[in-house]
Amino acid sequence: MTIALIAHDAKKELMVQFCIAYCGILSRHNLVATGTTGKTVSEATGLNITRFLAGAQGGAQQIASRIGCDEIDLLLLFRDPLNPKSNEPDERALLRLCDVHNIPVATNIATAEVLIHGLERGDFAWRDIIKNK
Repeated sequence: MTIALIAHDAKKELMVQFCIAYCGILSRHNLVATGTTGKTVSEATGLNITRFLAGAQGGAQQIASRIGCDEIDLLLLFRDPLNPKSNEPDERALLRLCDVHNIPVATNIATAEVLIHGLERGDFAWRDIIKNK
């Protein structure tokens, strides 16, 4: 599976801690991320991550385009709903695309943990059925 990682500035450390905790599971999948998130997580974990542009420079749109082309299977988007910054990617388009293309998405650590445990159990086999139609 291909997992996309995006974290607003205030949530980057939380994303790092999440990826450290679940490094064993994440290492068995293809990881892509916006530029700064990918760099931060990769440096802290050693995970191999394909990095796109920084979120505000178009990285979120690059991930969105891959969601539209069914190249992303899961999105972890740790956002800061209380203190959004104008230079951070707008998640509305990403969330809409995930809904349109049936992509599981987590916007906080609680949901991310549920998804990562489901991934480990193999609960996403239905994604292969949809892709093969």
